[in-house]
Amino acid sequence: MMKISIIGAGNMGGAIARGLAHSNLEIEIAVADLDVDKLKDLQQEYSSIETSTSSTDIVPDADVVLLAVKPWFVEPVLKSIEPVFDKTKQLILSIAAGVSVAEIDACVKDAIIFRAIPNTAISIHQSMTFVCHSTNASAEQVAVVKSIFDELGKAAVIEERLMSAATSLCSCGIAFAMRYVRAATEGGVELGIYPEQSKEYVLQTLRGAIELLEATGNNPEVEIDKVTTPGGITIKGLNAMEANGFTNAVIQGLKASK
Repeated sequence: MMKISIIGAGNMGGAIARGLAHSNLEIEIAVADLDVDKLKDLQQEYSSIETSTSSTDIVPDADVVLLAVKPWFVEPVLKSIEPVFDKTKQLILSIAAGVSVAEIDACVKDAIIFRAIPNTAISIHQSMTFVCHSTNASAEQVAVVKSIFDELGKAAVIEERLMSAATSLCSCGIAFAMRYVRAATEGGVELGIYPEQSKEYVLQTLRGAIELLEATGNNPEVEIDKVTTPGGITIKGLNAMEANGFTNAVIQGLKASK
């Protein structure tokens, strides 16, 4: 049975722990954090999760050490666990945004290193997660790490040079999607629909759009063309959105967050 030790019980660390705890993977989970309340919350939800306020307590018997800390804490955390970390047997998996494999390697020389960029939907097994790795990772190790994140949504192994773009598209992107939901909900309210109903209707519409694209494999424009009849209300709405910068706003938002 594989053991994953997570250092950091914040938004992402906690979400990953929760996602793993109710996955089909045969794993043991340990989480370390200085915030006792966060650890208590985790244990109240999943009693099987081992918790500690000391990172060095949960590292020695781990197969994967997952760093779920802020980027500026990566180096001090790695230095603190180095005496109990066995780089010949254990993997380092970091979700710290912007911290490269080379920067991690500088702290723990010649370790097998993975970087992953998930989003918060990982707690409900719906994350789009991107993975890259150091050159000394074996194909089997890559497959194992990818399988962990495939269990928590969908995972793709990409080149490290694309990690920043992937972060903007899918990690930041989940917030962009939420902002669309909020805007569409508010628009529904302005049109006379009650707020909770408006949100429900928007969510189902998005769910339908996603499943339609997945089922058909079509380019979005193919499906858009099906509902934009000449002189119809849909094309008028789309043109009004474009006149107000809809597509450009999305693209510029992605570029700004890269």
